[in-house]
Amino acid sequence: MFDGFTLERVDVGETVLRVRHGGSGPPVLLLHGHPRTHATWHRVAPLLARSHTVVCPDLRGYGRSSKPPTTPDHAPYAKRAMAADCLALMTSLGHQRFAVVGHDRGAYVALRTALDHPAAVIALARADARFAAAESAGRVSASHSRALEL
Repeated sequence: MFDGFTLERVDVGETVLRVRHGGSGPPVLLLHGHPRTHATWHRVAPLLARSHTVVCPDLRGYGRSSKPPTTPDHAPYAKRAMAADCLALMTSLGHQRFAVVGHDRGAYVALRTALDHPAAVIALARADARFAAAESAGRVSASHSRALEL
């Protein structure tokens, strides 16, 4: 599983993420859903790695990524905090611009990443997630967002 991928822990500031990455080409970040880990992508990642650099982290609080203490407002586990982790991870791996794909909860983190960091996210794909049109209307252009509702 994940032949040719590197497995490491990357400090992204507020947390440390466990991440697998491999391949070569335009970077794509794959975000898992709840209650899964990066292993969700074990069949997809090697196929994408033929033509892309693929990055598969465990989101904060999941798998072997660190689990920061929570606060009364749960801000450390907000999608905005996870989106910041994603940007810091990709930047630390040398990727200033990247595509992001999210499944389930990861789809919400992917959307938050695109909304908060539009200069970094060049494409967005979502699987198994429903978004209210009002949530993203006017914030993400049609060419920027490619929704996959599978």
